[in-house]
This record gives sequence, structure tokens and C-alpha cells, in this order.
Amino acid sequence: MNRIGVIGIVIEDMSQVHQINEILHEHSHIIIGRMGIPYKTRNISVISVIVDGTNDLIGSLTGKLGAIKGVTVKSALTKKTYMDQLED
Repeated sequence: MNRIGVIGIVIEDMSQVHQINEILHEHSHIIIGRMGIPYKTRNISVISVIVDGTNDLIGSLTGKLGAIKGVTVKSALTKKTYMDQLED
């Protein structure tokens, strides 16, 4: 069963951007959309990612991102679950 959610990513170490994008690409099958905002005045970036996936897949994504130095990750998921009909 899938959940819909948003993952907020705050990047304070800009040297990690390439690694973050690689991880997001690895999980692109559960990503519905993303928006990245570079805040150049503060030398940080903020990314919001909308996902549709199982708890395990979303947890894998947030866990890998959260393990990166200089990156903070938070997620919010629906309580309701959905049948995975995206593979049809």
C-alpha cells in the first residue's frame, strides 16, 4: 500500500548537491514532482519532493538523504493508504 507525502530537504553544504541528485534519481519511480529553491544570500538550498510510494521506499529515500553531512530531511505522509495503480 502506498502513501502520498512531501519530503523537505535543507542543504547547508552545497558540495553535497551532486550526491543528493544521484539519490533522488535512484528513487525517481516514486517521485511525483520536485521544486528546488536556491537561497544564494544564505548559501543554502531547499528542495521539496512529492512522493507516492510504500513506507519502505519512502523511508529508504529519506534515510539515504538524511545520512549526508550538511543535509536535513523531514517528511510528512498521508495517514490514508492507496493501492499502487501506477504500474498499470
